[in-house]
Amino acid sequence: MADNRNSGGGRNRRDNNRRGGKNDQGNSSEPELREKMVALNRVSKVTKGGRTFTFAAIVVVGDGKGKVGHGMGKARDISEAIQKATDTARKSMIKVPLHKGTIPHEQLGKYGAGKVLLKPASEGTGVIAGGAMRAVLDIAGVHNVLAKSQGSSNPHNVIKATIDALKKLRSPMDIAKQRGISMEKLFEG
Repeated sequence: MADNRNSGGGRNRRDNNRRGGKNDQGNSSEPELREKMVALNRVSKVTKGGRTFTFAAIVVVGDGKGKVGHGMGKARDISEAIQKATDTARKSMIKVPLHKGTIPHEQLGKYGAGKVLLKPASEGTGVIAGGAMRAVLDIAGVHNVLAKSQGSSNPHNVIKATIDALKKLRSPMDIAKQRGISMEKLFEG
């Protein structure tokens, strides 16, 4: 009787490992996502029994090829807050049109008091941006861009304003299709 239980348990473990292996292979077909923690804030609440500390984390997730998302997570443990933020960021991913490693056109983004200006840049310029904007643009896969934060320096607002600007970008193919003209005519006039 004991032999049957042990062998059955062994099979289940192997089956679970196989299923886990298939899931891992399924995830490997997706593009590998990179994540970057932008801000971590410790918040204390004073109660009758003393202080209670919680953590708020802001994380940016992207594949470096035009997909990017952001998320915020709050928990009593740092790793749990980061995990919550990462899960939220994976759910909120957007596609960014890229043109030769930069953005296709100049764009303004706004969220609350945060204002952001993004300009395309020539090859070799790099990412000229500060703080939270740099994290979003790096993870999105933008290699050459000029960016300026004109409003709030709060990382929450800056990230959301940057995502807003990236959402508003349109690729040259989309514009040509919308106008009903060829790509050559779009660029040459």
